[in-house]
Amino acid sequence: MLLQLSSSQRLLSTAANYAEWAEIAQELDEQSSASRWKKEEKDPRYDHKRIRERLDMLRHARKAKDDQELLFALNEGIHGNLGGIAKPTLYNEALFGTKDLITDYMSEVENALEHLADVDDEVIPFEERIDFFRRASHCYGRSALMLSGAGSLAPFHIGTIKALHNEGLLPDVISGSSGGAFIAAIIGTRTPAEIDSVFRSEEIIDHFYSDYEQEDPNIWPQPMGIGTMTRAIEDIIPDVTFEEAYDISGKYINISIAPTQINQKSRLLNVITSPHVFVREAVIASCSVPGVFPPVQLAAKNYDGSRKPYLPELAWIDGSVSDDLPRRRLGRLYGVNHFIASQTNPAILWALRDPNADGGVMGSALDWWEEMFKVNLKASRPFVRFLTKRIPGISSFTHMFYSVALQQYTADVNIIPRRRFFDPRKLLSQISPEETLALINDGERSAWPQIELIRNSTRISRCLDRILDRYEHEAEAHHYSPQNHKGRQQPSRKRAA
Repeated sequence: MLLQLSSSQRLLSTAANYAEWAEIAQELDEQSSASRWKKEEKDPRYDHKRIRERLDMLRHARKAKDDQELLFALNEGIHGNLGGIAKPTLYNEALFGTKDLITDYMSEVENALEHLADVDDEVIPFEERIDFFRRASHCYGRSALMLSGAGSLAPFHIGTIKALHNEGLLPDVISGSSGGAFIAAIIGTRTPAEIDSVFRSEEIIDHFYSDYEQEDPNIWPQPMGIGTMTRAIEDIIPDVTFEEAYDISGKYINISIAPTQINQKSRLLNVITSPHVFVREAVIASCSVPGVFPPVQLAAKNYDGSRKPYLPELAWIDGSVSDDLPRRRLGRLYGVNHFIASQTNPAILWALRDPNADGGVMGSALDWWEEMFKVNLKASRPFVRFLTKRIPGISSFTHMFYSVALQQYTADVNIIPRRRFFDPRKLLSQISPEETLALINDGERSAWPQIELIRNSTRISRCLDRILDRYEHEAEAHHYSPQNHKGRQQPSRKRAA
């Protein structure tokens, strides 16, 4: 048994794709106690009795073809964390998936929603059904993918996106800061048909490795200058605005930028808050590491199509300094309540711990220490600000330090590199094709253990989106005005933030 387990673990580390990884992971679970754990419904981390009752109720109503009772039952509880079923710790016991009861319940809710979407108007009027699905979507919320600052580790995010895209789990809302902004912009300026080409090895090398002339060939790794960075962004990202990018991709990309002035606030640029701002300048600004690259002025498209400065009195720098993972803003703009983070920010990666991992007593102690550190840091901030306010250079440095130290760098689901320490000389340098492909491979493999958690956590919201997409096209035929419903509409590109 031990030899078989050891052999399976070696196979798991060399799986060629997610399907192969999942098959081996399930074999491992069968060989261990994990498969028995999945079959047992009871667990103190979630309300198994309530989930069982609701599962039986939905199955009975659907099999009895009692559509009104089914609608009533669903109205009682379309919630993402009903009874605690969305807790990430419920996915720590097995390599693949979680309790069978949870998976069965999510599947039954999806089946019930699809069934109600197809019932005859004479059974449940179209107006009542579309109102229900809109309210359900509003209550359930949606997911977002946040790509952290990365420097030269940015290809890791490509691996994360590739893993999610291949499983049909890539959210429509994507944010990025610094290196993450670069990757978000690549995805957000391609049509759905072009996305697959982004993941081909030859395309990846073209994107991330160039033969730009080195200023000093005796220095290796070669530091990336502002000219090299700007040319790379201009070569890869088309010269479009956020509104035009949305029209191309259908993705809501969001770019974090930080101000150079202490009295200004950071911004999250997107199709809602800044539709006419050019994506290129936003990415260059978000990648402008303080002290390494100069601040950047934004540009926007004027009413006549000409380019003009945007907020010309302001200059902007690396978005990860102030808002690496902009959870609050994404929640406000898009109704997001479930966050996936691809986290490879070199500034904090070495000390980062996934709060969803089972760290035991030591993990709890580290969590407590981190919380106390942040509380004390917040308490000291006003005093330090008072002491340094008359010394511009020191004041800017301390402001940046507090901004970086007090941020939250984790999310509901965290995809983190397996390696935590990298050669600091390479973090802002051009890397080789081999290193680029290795980072992408690491991003993809680091995402695989989280796939089933993401699949279950987003299953209902994806089902509701599919139904509403179909229903919106039918609404005109039923002469039903979207303004008549009480639920949430999809994010509007015309709505001011």
